[in-house]
Amino acid sequence: MTRRGCHLCDEALLLLRDLGVYPELADVDGDDELHRLYDFRVPVVLVGGDVVAEGRITREQLKAGLGAVGKGS
Repeated sequence: MTRRGCHLCDEALLLLRDLGVYPELADVDGDDELHRLYDFRVPVVLVGGDVVAEGRITREQLKAGLGAVGKGS
């Protein structure tokens, strides 16, 4: 989950791409339900519907979250 003009979103996207992950992006301001759920939480990284990281996201959080999802957790 992202929004236009969000520097934290841009940073998270760069980290994801550096890890070889090219996510599907959804703008929270383009959908009422996404806005309700994630407005003040962006960026939010979801994998399989589960939140694996949000807010000020670090490489370590992403690696741990993506690794846990890969193990079926």
